[in-house]
Amino acid sequence: MQTTNFLNELEQVTEYWSPRVVGRVNDQFIKVAKLKGTLAWHQHDDEDELFYIVKGRLVIEYEDSQVELNEGDIHVVPKGIMHNPVAEEECWIALIESVTTKHTGDVVIDKTRSIEEQLGER
Repeated sequence: MQTTNFLNELEQVTEYWSPRVVGRVNDQFIKVAKLKGTLAWHQHDDEDELFYIVKGRLVIEYEDSQVELNEGDIHVVPKGIMHNPVAEEECWIALIESVTTKHTGDVVIDKTRSIEEQLGER
């Protein structure tokens, strides 16, 4: 049995937009990440994605709206929905995603991280 502290895990993250797997519940990965700036417009065709804001503020842009998230907020991006996360200032998050979720969906950019990278298998 193991215990993980989100804040300790987040303090160790040194690169923005580079999620790190810190746990697993059934077929879901629990990840932490630091965000700043813009990621990319993308979607996950078959998986929902849960964002939990640990520190800071995040805006998730949708094609016809946006959601503003503050510390303590949770938001689920439904599968198949085009979205773009934006953090004007540094934001610390926890993510819960299916183990099959690709970081930036089918869009590949310089910030895209493979699941091997997210697991620390670099």
